[in-house]
Amino acid sequence: MISEFLQGMVLGFGAAVPLGPINILIMNEALKRYRNGVAVGFGAMSADTTYLMIILFGLTYYINNETVLRYFSLLGATFLMYMAIIIFKNRNAHIKKVSIDHKGSVLKHYLKGYVLTLFSPYTIIFWLSVTTFSTKSSQPLYTVSGMLFAILLWITVMPYFIHKSKHLVSPNVYSKIAIVSAFILGLFGIVMLVKEFF
Repeated sequence: MISEFLQGMVLGFGAAVPLGPINILIMNEALKRYRNGVAVGFGAMSADTTYLMIILFGLTYYINNETVLRYFSLLGATFLMYMAIIIFKNRNAHIKKVSIDHKGSVLKHYLKGYVLTLFSPYTIIFWLSVTTFSTKSSQPLYTVSGMLFAILLWITVMPYFIHKSKHLVSPNVYSKIAIVSAFILGLFGIVMLVKEFF
């Protein structure tokens, strides 16, 4: 039981920790306001849970085919490039001003995380491979629980440390972080399109 849970945690951290579009978005939002960073993370986790439920209910046929993955790649890449443009446009906004302006936008940030993760073909492929592994486990429920616990831990603790260190970030540094974030998100979107269509 404990070993299956720990195995699940390792898989969960393996999915959550690497630097990708979601972590960049969480970090960018956590610099402004902690709860917005967490909201993005919860949105991503909800999308993960959506796919987990689809797979557990045996509906993989509808998502694990070339046409659906290609369509999701197009939507995911478009959304990534849209987020890159928004972040780049707001690169010169002062962190304190932005945090005040974004007080009532938790749902919006949750939806950002949900949509970005939902339309990522990599999310589908990850959960398909992970659930194949977990079903071979003697206690698949504990493995899946460990994975979700690790993701939950990451999306609450990581933005906390980012937010607490925001006083070290000057407006000039924040502008540079925003430019780099926008560049990386846009690059992820372009790479996704190139891989799927060329």
